[in-house]
Amino acid sequence: MPEIAWDSKLYNQQHHFVSDYGADVLQWLAPNRGEAILDVGCGTGQLAHEIAKSGANVVGTDASADMITTAKESYPDLSFAVVDATQLPYQEVFDAIFSNATFHWIENQEALTKGLYQSLKNGGRLVAEFGGQGNVQSITKAIATASKNLGLANKVVTDFWFFPSIGTYTNLLEKHGFEVEQAWLFDRPTKLSGEKGMHTWMNQFAQHAFKNLSNEEAEAIKDLAVAILKPDYFIKGEWFADYRRLRVKAIKK
Repeated sequence: MPEIAWDSKLYNQQHHFVSDYGADVLQWLAPNRGEAILDVGCGTGQLAHEIAKSGANVVGTDASADMITTAKESYPDLSFAVVDATQLPYQEVFDAIFSNATFHWIENQEALTKGLYQSLKNGGRLVAEFGGQGNVQSITKAIATASKNLGLANKVVTDFWFFPSIGTYTNLLEKHGFEVEQAWLFDRPTKLSGEKGMHTWMNQFAQHAFKNLSNEEAEAIKDLAVAILKPDYFIKGEWFADYRRLRVKAIKK
């Protein structure tokens, strides 16, 4: 996983759209009372809380200690733990695994998928949504163009996200023993919060791109990238990001 500093309080304030949209994915999960369900990349715990309302027994994991601290404070009756998604320690424990907006951050997809499979009981289901092929393409292109124009292209990191096509991801799941029931790649233009929403988005979600730059260099690239994006993505006083999501449901056979 790339080096990302997650500020859980700012995440809840400025980027609550992540969990807001994730609530829709719960329809595919359809949790049942008494089921054991693992939420991988649970963040600050909002969706784990929604799952628990069904009567399911939920365990939420996240690689960020700050996120888990906030989750425990917000939902003290639920179980949360700091766990790297590529090192899941469970063996045939869960009836279902849920994940929202997490898998695209993980570099070692082989280890992740193997761990998901091992964590499920036979017949258990995986329901996940994350960035798919073409996700935030306009933003990444704007950053690349800005860095090139400023003579900094060789210092910007551009390959830290995993945004697969349906074919790439279903093949990965099938390789590890899953049977894919549903896979859906779709556009989801996403409204960002505030007049500086795009700059704030880059500060949180694209910070790894600028890890080799000075603060002045990074800010110059962000400012120019925002200017490049503004004619098409700042609409009636509000910023929008060109999200594309991949949603999947697969069964452990």
